[in-house]
Amino acid sequence: MIKSLLLTFLLSLGLSIHGTSQEKFTVSGYVQDASNGENLIGATVYIKEIESGAVTNFYGFYSVTLSPGTYNFEFRYLGFDGLSLEITLNQNKRLDLELIPEGTELEEIIIEAEPEDINVSGVQMSTNKLDIQSIQKLPSFFGEVDVLKSIQTLPGVTTVGEGTTGFNVRGGGVGQNLVLLDEAPVYNSSHLLGFFSVFNPDAVKDIKLIKGGIPARYGGRIASILDIRMKEGNSKKFTAQGGVGSIFSRLAVEGPIKKDKASFIVAARRSYVDVFAKAFTDVLSDGAALNFYDVTLKTNYDINANNRIFLSGYFGRDNFKFDERQGFNWGNTTTTLRWNHLYNDRLFSNLTLFYSNYDYELAFGEDDLDKFNWNSEIDTYDLKQEFTYFINPNNELSFGADILLYNFEPANAIGVSNGESRDISIPEKKALESSAYISNDQTIGDRVTIQYGLRFSNFMYLGKGQYFEFDQPEPGIRRRVTDTFEADKFEVIKNYANLEPRASIKYQLPTNSSLKASYNRTAQYIHLVSNTTASNPLDIWTPSTNNITPQTGQQWALGYFRNFGANNSIETSIETYYKNTTNQIDYIDGADILINEFLEGDLLSGKGRAYGLEFFAKKNGGRINGWVSYTIARTELQVDGINNNQWYPTRFDQLHNLKIAAFYETPGRWSFAANFSLISGTPTTFPTSRFQVQDYTIPLNFFNSRNNIRIPAFHRLDISATLQGRKMKRGKTRKNENYWVFGVYNVYARRNPFSIYFAQVDERPIGGNPIETQATRVSIIGTLLPSISYNFKF
Repeated sequence: MIKSLLLTFLLSLGLSIHGTSQEKFTVSGYVQDASNGENLIGATVYIKEIESGAVTNFYGFYSVTLSPGTYNFEFRYLGFDGLSLEITLNQNKRLDLELIPEGTELEEIIIEAEPEDINVSGVQMSTNKLDIQSIQKLPSFFGEVDVLKSIQTLPGVTTVGEGTTGFNVRGGGVGQNLVLLDEAPVYNSSHLLGFFSVFNPDAVKDIKLIKGGIPARYGGRIASILDIRMKEGNSKKFTAQGGVGSIFSRLAVEGPIKKDKASFIVAARRSYVDVFAKAFTDVLSDGAALNFYDVTLKTNYDINANNRIFLSGYFGRDNFKFDERQGFNWGNTTTTLRWNHLYNDRLFSNLTLFYSNYDYELAFGEDDLDKFNWNSEIDTYDLKQEFTYFINPNNELSFGADILLYNFEPANAIGVSNGESRDISIPEKKALESSAYISNDQTIGDRVTIQYGLRFSNFMYLGKGQYFEFDQPEPGIRRRVTDTFEADKFEVIKNYANLEPRASIKYQLPTNSSLKASYNRTAQYIHLVSNTTASNPLDIWTPSTNNITPQTGQQWALGYFRNFGANNSIETSIETYYKNTTNQIDYIDGADILINEFLEGDLLSGKGRAYGLEFFAKKNGGRINGWVSYTIARTELQVDGINNNQWYPTRFDQLHNLKIAAFYETPGRWSFAANFSLISGTPTTFPTSRFQVQDYTIPLNFFNSRNNIRIPAFHRLDISATLQGRKMKRGKTRKNENYWVFGVYNVYARRNPFSIYFAQVDERPIGGNPIETQATRVSIIGTLLPSISYNFKF
């Protein structure tokens, strides 16, 4: 299979290059937002004469190579007026241009904007792109706009309940999603134990979720890619925007350092639950705290027409302090430096260097004689070089390589008892991951477009330190250490390598519709270790070792895409997928994952499968718009030593998942929104029998089953109303904008179960009578939550 793929790739590439041997000229440049200078990602460049064109890349760059002649170019981007130009090609042309947001009156040659049909005409499938304007309309928890909550309204995306960290995509675990902020990985994407995300919406420009047909440039995770790109900053004028809400306030400032050459953006948020609470209770006295904050910043500079540099960063932290000495905190830090360079009209390159850190700290003890301190972290350093070569309108070649260095510190832990200190730290671990890829987007005739590529990845588990070998008892039993070895610094303890082919194909049908299919194989070398109901900030990241093998996944997907209505304003799609995975981590009963030097002995490895059908319909434009998504799916694991070696549903398996997002804009200043969710209950493990010892009841899972029952279904309705500020003041148009958002979360006060547990009643049992037990439902949000927020921009 791999040899055939390589042969096909090289043959197609050779034919493509051969087809460009005659004299041709190139039109290339950047497409930007005329109001602020931001590059437009995914803008379409359409040439009428060839009924084809190009799409701008992540940096707004495009390149089209054509035979000499006169052509009519159309530049389009959803929410912007289109631009039409007649261009005579008798030499290479550099054409940088700006598109005007709809409703802005500027003296330009414009055509009526056409809705984007990239969902039908593009080869990419299993991909959702949300604009920040749609996200801001959605009703949200305490009225605060949230990126992660918005993607959970899309098909194939789930979560195990309210107040949980992360999300699940097509049967993948939370740790199997690669979350990128300006290309740097974010290892914990939530604030306040999952109620808010770490991404400040005022600093976000583009959000893309890739669930299948993953392009070859991405690697390192087997479930999905969430690629979030930050704003560059307004290069035209200084602006500020922000808001004051029930939970936190935010402020973003952006503007030119040098007009049209360099710009910046700084955005910050801070919650103040603890500040207000101190006025009503003394629970948060004596140094106690309950808050989070984050700062997002970015700057860029156009050195010249062929060179541009970007520097961006993020720092955020959550604090839960019981008093001045005790509590825990966690946070992310990322820094990304990028250099865009044009070697010529058709060869674009990007060099990226990033650093990412996630850490958490715990502290307990009332004084220095009796205390416990523990901190853990993961550091990632990456150097990546990528190229895009625009061969011709029918072929776009991408290739690149990167190298990542990981440093894991599972536990730096010191306990003090009666003044006697004991260090129970676990030594750090290091690993080196490298990869290279090549991919081509190719159009064949009028109807067929294919994207094919190959990624090679290599992973080395490195010294210095001890590593262990374990015995192989009956599956499900804790493994014991049989031998211990010492490794020198940067000595390769274990090496893994994987070939990861990727392929997608689109067949264009005549009625604004298309058929698409995709296949991808992916490998994941680092693992999130968590045996709790939902992921939490204290989960552990660990590398593949001589005892933990890399996870791999293969996914096949097939879909039908069609647009309806006036100007194709209604998008619809039906996709089905099947995915199998290997080396999935699970745990023996009673596994000890915290500060356990021999953690690998408590881990089990198995295989997984996920399959489902996704429906999606979205209406763009008009006073009434929104989307509906429905997914019917299964996610299962088979691990020797669990569930009698039979297949069992994962904790995040949900058969039915229905999401509805609806928006209505009145002719006046008011607009309204609603969001409804109906989701099957998630699996959990209940005892199947019990026995009594004296006056105590002891539950027993007699059949050793895993996830043998489901909790009740989840459903919730949220609503919001937005009141825009007046646009005119004393007969003049106001320069500033402001609006109020009034919302109700969980309108009918549904007590959605997060978990259910059993306990013996408190009353003393009466002799001769059976002991009474009761089931208790745990709900994170058990009532309706009204909210109000004020937002502004000037």
